[in-house]
Amino acid sequence: MSLPLFHVNAFTDKPFRGNPAAVCRLANWLDDDGLRAVAAENNLSETAFFVPEGDHYQLRWFTPKCEVNLCGHATLASAFVLLTILEPSCEVVRFTTRSGMLTVQREGDLLSMDFPALPPWACPEPPAELIIGLGHGLSPVSVLQIEDNYFAVYESEEEVRRVVPNVALLEALHPSGVAITAPGRHADFVSRYFAPSYGIPEDPVTGSTHCSLAPYWSRILGKASLHAQQVSERGGELWCEPAGDRVIIKGKAVLTLQGSLLIDNAV
Repeated sequence: MSLPLFHVNAFTDKPFRGNPAAVCRLANWLDDDGLRAVAAENNLSETAFFVPEGDHYQLRWFTPKCEVNLCGHATLASAFVLLTILEPSCEVVRFTTRSGMLTVQREGDLLSMDFPALPPWACPEPPAELIIGLGHGLSPVSVLQIEDNYFAVYESEEEVRRVVPNVALLEALHPSGVAITAPGRHADFVSRYFAPSYGIPEDPVTGSTHCSLAPYWSRILGKASLHAQQVSERGGELWCEPAGDRVIIKGKAVLTLQGSLLIDNAV
């Protein structure tokens, strides 16, 4: 069996930057074990799979370990493959996902994603694994949370860059990942994201966390449009516009690999 396979770097327009995602176009779904096996073989933070369904696509995302409920960079990568390679005459693509209908459209040299807003709330008693896991004498000024993520807010971009996480302690927070964030020097805000229990010690650029970061920083900074940078080693840029119960997240993408994945029929 041969599966069309694309590697796309999301939230950048340069090779070796942004967040690489694998994208697999399927005619029909493999079983879940097969999808997990393909994602593990790709060994990237996310592999996206999509199957056509009428005038839209079903879309699912897998880390090397498991399926996830929402992924920004692999959605951007999937839309890039469809809108620039497979269906270049189209302007908009729609996906049905675990997080509802997601729409992506061209906007100049950006792709604009319509995602659910997930505003975080105060976490009055952060778990010890979180505070110690971020450690090294850099204490966040506040901790926020949603159901599956903690958000540690720091005073400066320099502190965010200096954090060296204890991956084993952060892994104990499963099913939660951990984002750290602060005002930026050259952007409205910066962030990093750690999800070791999902096989992602540090994610290069995390679109889904901006469903929470954008509403938070929009309120704190009093701005309707925000420029964000994820200051991981690879780095990436996002442009965010909170809009009620939705967040528009925009970014660029670049193709780095195109080919076929050969798998045994037993998968």
